[in-house]
Amino acid sequence: MLESHASAERLRPRWQALLPCLAIVALAACHPHGAEQDAGQNERGLAKLNPTPRQAHELVLKIVDAPGPFAVVEGSAQYDVINEQECGRIVPATGRAGRITSKEEVKLQQVSDNEYRGTVYLELMQDEDYYGRGVCQWKFSGAGAMLKATGADGETRFLSFIQADRFVKGDTETQHYADMGYPRDAMDNYADYGEDAPEGFKPELRGSLFSVTLVSPQPPSH
Repeated sequence: MLESHASAERLRPRWQALLPCLAIVALAACHPHGAEQDAGQNERGLAKLNPTPRQAHELVLKIVDAPGPFAVVEGSAQYDVINEQECGRIVPATGRAGRITSKEEVKLQQVSDNEYRGTVYLELMQDEDYYGRGVCQWKFSGAGAMLKATGADGETRFLSFIQADRFVKGDTETQHYADMGYPRDAMDNYADYGEDAPEGFKPELRGSLFSVTLVSPQPPSH
């Protein structure tokens, strides 16, 4: 879905800005608000997909020591336009264009009790003149995942994300989460971004943690 951070309601933020905001409700705070297109959840507004993407990377997700099963394991890839000021829609109130971003689904297949795999295409989005001001140039920003125990309303959303440069190099990104947040935190629909290391938790919680690791173990195919 193509989105511009300029108007009023349907923003998906850049993960780079979102990750430090541990207390937010995902995709709804800690950023400017707005979206250019009034598109439904399964529509993408103006944005188009590249019909022949070739730069494929495998996304591997591994869960370790989970306190229970996860009925919902969803992958995603984040793409941002890097020249929005030259190609985006100008917002009359500011005289500038808003950010343009798209979060696309990455279908994950379960290959074992605790491992899932999918494919991310680096050039999935179609560079195009969407607003009559020049060609918008998309860039892959990173890959992420969201896990929920059963998928019921109010359950904790366990979120993880790996930046594009680390993903392409084959680095791993591991986040640790407290068992006490599973399946549901005291706050409904809590967005749990975890901690980089067990030391980020109180000592009394460090023996009751689980982790989610994201990695792209293979070089891209062309």
